[in-house]
Amino acid sequence: MGIPMGPVSALVLSPIIGAILLMMVPQGRDKWVRWIATAFTAVPLLIALHCVYHYDKVLGGYQCLEKISWIPTLGINYQVGLDGISVVLVLLHSLCSFTGVLVSYRVQKRVKEYYIFYLLLIGGVAGVFASLDLFFFYLFYEMAVIPMFPLIGIWGSKDKEYATMKLTLYLTAGAVLALIGLSIVYLASGAQSFDLIFLERYLMQNPLPTQLQVWVFPFLLFGFGVIAPMWPLHSWSPLGHASAPSAVSMLHAGVLMKLGSYAILRIAMQLLPAGAQFWMPWVAIIAIMNILYGGFVAMAQKDIKFTIGYSSSSHMGYVLLGLACMNPVGLNGAVLLMFAHGIMTALAFAAIGHIYDQTHTRITAEWGGLARQIPFVSTLFIMAAMASSGLPGFANFVSELLIFFASWNVYRWSALAAIFGIVTTAFYMLRTVRTAFFGPLNPKWAELKDATNFEKIPYLILLAALMIVGIWPRSLLEIISTATPNILAHLK
Repeated sequence: MGIPMGPVSALVLSPIIGAILLMMVPQGRDKWVRWIATAFTAVPLLIALHCVYHYDKVLGGYQCLEKISWIPTLGINYQVGLDGISVVLVLLHSLCSFTGVLVSYRVQKRVKEYYIFYLLLIGGVAGVFASLDLFFFYLFYEMAVIPMFPLIGIWGSKDKEYATMKLTLYLTAGAVLALIGLSIVYLASGAQSFDLIFLERYLMQNPLPTQLQVWVFPFLLFGFGVIAPMWPLHSWSPLGHASAPSAVSMLHAGVLMKLGSYAILRIAMQLLPAGAQFWMPWVAIIAIMNILYGGFVAMAQKDIKFTIGYSSSSHMGYVLLGLACMNPVGLNGAVLLMFAHGIMTALAFAAIGHIYDQTHTRITAEWGGLARQIPFVSTLFIMAAMASSGLPGFANFVSELLIFFASWNVYRWSALAAIFGIVTTAFYMLRTVRTAFFGPLNPKWAELKDATNFEKIPYLILLAALMIVGIWPRSLLEIISTATPNILAHLK
């Protein structure tokens, strides 16, 4: 047994090591805390960029593999690695985490404790995307969920106690369902191993009985679907967005919501292909409920955080629809949309946080004319709104277009409803932009300050990622497409 020292382990463990170091920093040394947190999120970002740039698209499959035996009698090993899907999502997570740390410089209350929980959250999410052992996958999954309770409960805003309790109850219930499903797969397979790569191959040659797959699949589908968030188990999510501090909202909408879709794709669909064949047509219907219900409720909101929160639930419906197609174009589009939506919502919540910290209100009707007073932040939010509306030139447009194409021949009525969902998104986003940023300037905001040069850094990083992938989607699609054939091979 050795100590994991590879790049993927460094990516996962850096934030956790940073959290441990912060525990040793004396109280009151807020500057030290911020710089340590920045350093230990910059390292994973650099590693993620390195892994994406050097990912071998010809070889494909899992790369940068690391494995250490932990409990051999139960078939549990510490095993991490990245394929074309997880490497893209790790890049998304690293971008949101690093920019979130910079946005968090505005936090003034219990700074040390805030960053400890924030770094533990980051480490947990990175571990989910990198884990290739079901035991550690679930361990990191729980580790990613638990810090949300104190981060929202202590540093959150309006209704934070209710939001944390609802979030905890929903996600705990989902985690229990998923654990039941994972346990049944482990016991029924007879492989006596949690090794995901081994289980993929073993169950491809020795599939579980079809009837068992059909009954077990919903445990994983709805268990992980809670965090997706899948309708009708979504109501905790917009409330969590609204009550969370800015950087936590960025991670919540940008990355945490992707854990459910990723788990459904990586575990449920690959290990239980017959279950997927039976249930995915129903998922396509649920996806439309996500899209339309989320869109209509977002249209009725006056609080801008609730607008983006319900909009996020709506957009995750497109991801679910892409997965339900079970074809290469749909899966590629779903994963690319996870990346695009994550960057877009992180940008939107960062801009909202900048304004809320000065105005102490999120009611768009009380803002008005902000583009004159704070043109930089206003422009960044408007660009995020245009990306959400599917404007060409942003990554969202390409990914949603792929999902439309993929669903047209499989679920034509769902495809038509999804296209209508884009019209709905454009309506409430344009209305929000008009109400909050144009028209006469509210005299109360005459002293509002725009972002300083340092504060512009996270905005520019996120905008650059959104536009580079929008203009050059091939940069990520070529990587993603190396992983989808392996998944589809299980579904045949």
